[in-house]
Amino acid sequence: MARITIPQLRDRRTAGEPIVMVTAYDYPGARAAERAGVDMVLVGDSGAQVVLGHDSTVAITTDELLVLAQAVRRGTETAFVVCDVAFGTTETSDAQAVDTAVRFVKEAGADAVKLEGGGEARLSRIRAIVAAGIPVVGHIGLTPQTATALGGLRAQGRTVESATRLVTEALGVQAAGAFCLVIEAVPSEITEVLRDVLDIPIIGIGAGPADGQVLVLHDLLGITEGHTAKFVKSYGTIGADMTAAIAAYAAEVRTAAFPAPEHGYAATPEAVAAARAALPNA
Repeated sequence: MARITIPQLRDRRTAGEPIVMVTAYDYPGARAAERAGVDMVLVGDSGAQVVLGHDSTVAITTDELLVLAQAVRRGTETAFVVCDVAFGTTETSDAQAVDTAVRFVKEAGADAVKLEGGGEARLSRIRAIVAAGIPVVGHIGLTPQTATALGGLRAQGRTVESATRLVTEALGVQAAGAFCLVIEAVPSEITEVLRDVLDIPIIGIGAGPADGQVLVLHDLLGITEGHTAKFVKSYGTIGADMTAAIAAYAAEVRTAAFPAPEHGYAATPEAVAAARAALPNA
């Protein structure tokens, strides 16, 4: 089957068919998402936390994201692959942003890149990347890369000032040429306002009903440790299952129950005799 295209994603919005997006960071995750029939796979900078063990998304580098993105691309056949750009790799200039985006297309085969923010500088970056022929997904609301400036990892759009800013940013991102917009941690009423005025698909995460939804793979599988966001819903207990399986393996090793004879290979008596004969002073 052919890979999903931007016109198809737009058609799904028009038809009211929800778009399914999930993050993935490696080949097995991408294969699982592909077999599940998701529409879009995001190689998120959240890999900094759930894969690399950092405290925030800002620590991950382009080279690290590219390794993850290459694996995800190899694991997908039909899903539309979107790659986050690392913090600090698009902030300096439009030229820097284009160079970064080009790397994801050329080295990882990305179908699009995702940029956080909707201020004038970010809109300039979006325009430049789109002008270079690379599709862009916008991201407003809670933007983890710059969460400190927002007062921390907290919902946006709950005050008059914040809600007004979100509308301005959303319209700006669309006008700059983004074909899709992720909205994170925003009241559903604000998302509904944006759905009424935008022509591009909105992918929600903690933003209520939208044209589609995205969740972090490790969150929905139940692998994430510690606190998770309010909008996270776990659909599995893979983390607990992994721990239980490893504990069972360790117990069998320590009691010599594993490996059993059926886990080994047989040798002929002649091979054993030859091995003994090869010993020094045999």
